[in-house]
Amino acid sequence: MASPASSSVASAQRRPKPPAYPFYLGGVAACLASFVTHPLDCVKNRMQTAKAKQGMWDALKGTAKHDGISGLYAGLTASLLRQMTYSVTRFGAYDWLKVELRTPSDGPPSKPLPAWKLAACASIAGAAGGVAGNPADIILVRMTSDLNRPPAERYNYKHALHGVYRMTVTEGPVSLFRGIVPNVTRAVLMNASQLATYDFFKHSLLNTGLYKEGTWLHFSASFLAGTVATTVCSPADVIKARVMSANGASGGTIAKLQRAIQKEGIGFLFRGWTPAWVRLSPNTILIFVILEKLRLMVDVAREQQGLPSQRNPGIPDVSGSAEQDNKRS
Repeated sequence: MASPASSSVASAQRRPKPPAYPFYLGGVAACLASFVTHPLDCVKNRMQTAKAKQGMWDALKGTAKHDGISGLYAGLTASLLRQMTYSVTRFGAYDWLKVELRTPSDGPPSKPLPAWKLAACASIAGAAGGVAGNPADIILVRMTSDLNRPPAERYNYKHALHGVYRMTVTEGPVSLFRGIVPNVTRAVLMNASQLATYDFFKHSLLNTGLYKEGTWLHFSASFLAGTVATTVCSPADVIKARVMSANGASGGTIAKLQRAIQKEGIGFLFRGWTPAWVRLSPNTILIFVILEKLRLMVDVAREQQGLPSQRNPGIPDVSGSAEQDNKRS
């Protein structure tokens, strides 16, 4: 006669895995967040690529004085293109990997994966996103930091697709993957320190008993994840910005790093941390709060159709869905 434990494992093995969320949800959430935080991304890139040390407020004032308020939205099209390549890939791959790598011993979808699995899923997804978003990332850095260059040396891209076309024609298709090593490194660090830590903080806060599933939980977990991600990613972010803003004749990544350390000291690796945090923290909060609402909409839609969802992998009780929705909202 089979034991209750073995019967439970067999039942879990027979139960189909709930479908992953639509691949594009993370990209949509990131695009919406970019409309709010893009000016800070502009300032951060200009500080990181400036030859002389510059404060956040000086960079803000300099931009507003030179180009007006609209100057803070320079490169917005590149930011949106980046989110629809980089963020769509990293969020989509992360959600898919979390579903595919879950085994019966990990428990139901409501239970978090082990920390090492979360980190592995986030790192793999981050690397894929870094490769997919590299061309748009170069255009974003160039469009937002063009103000730092002498007028005769500026790129003057009209929009993101114009930048991709110009780079392909004048510098060759390979130029679209310039700086891919620091960019992929940053993407791996970002995903591991943002997505994985968000899941970790979310479940840890729930376990304290002080939080319930809802917006305040998502806000708190994403605030903590954004602070961790800013600190972990700062060195790779600075190096990536320096490499991508340069033209093809400026040498390799290692040479740039050595020259910068000799001239500016090791502290330059954390230059722009404040605007990066000011930008990444609200950006992380907006992304995850919006993403959680989009996921809830998908779950509710699936349950109303009698389909399994991430929050309810069995056949849902539609009559009780309204009460569950109120608890999450």
